[in-house]
Amino acid sequence: MLSISEAAKLTGIPSYTLRYYERLGLLPPSKRSSSGRRFYTEDDLKFMKFIKSLKETGMALEDIHEFVKDGCILEKINSDVQSTPITPSLNKRIEILTRHLEGMEMKKKELEGVIDATKVKLDTYYSMLKDGVEEK
Repeated sequence: MLSISEAAKLTGIPSYTLRYYERLGLLPPSKRSSSGRRFYTEDDLKFMKFIKSLKETGMALEDIHEFVKDGCILEKINSDVQSTPITPSLNKRIEILTRHLEGMEMKKKELEGVIDATKVKLDTYYSMLKDGVEEK
């Protein structure tokens, strides 16, 4: 069992963010000691890292919440008891990821344009230096 500060250090997610994610419902309520201190398991850490990876792609917290609210699909598939069908959850996740991928592709094109413009500007400056242009 890990404290919130240990979980924060191991996941790279600040403690206050972990508390915020719990309030939003992105993280399930943490387990508590008898004194009320939060503690986490290795499975909790894996889930935190998964949420962090989605956030690092630029996914909105609302979409992350929708994505994870049905729990782990792989766990449901691997369990002997499937009380609810997983197809609706799969379809929802496909929709979220498709929309997110389209947004990332648009950002990638914008960034490629900025990169190209920066390279042109650098080439211009290097040419000016090569030609001996001095500041006035």
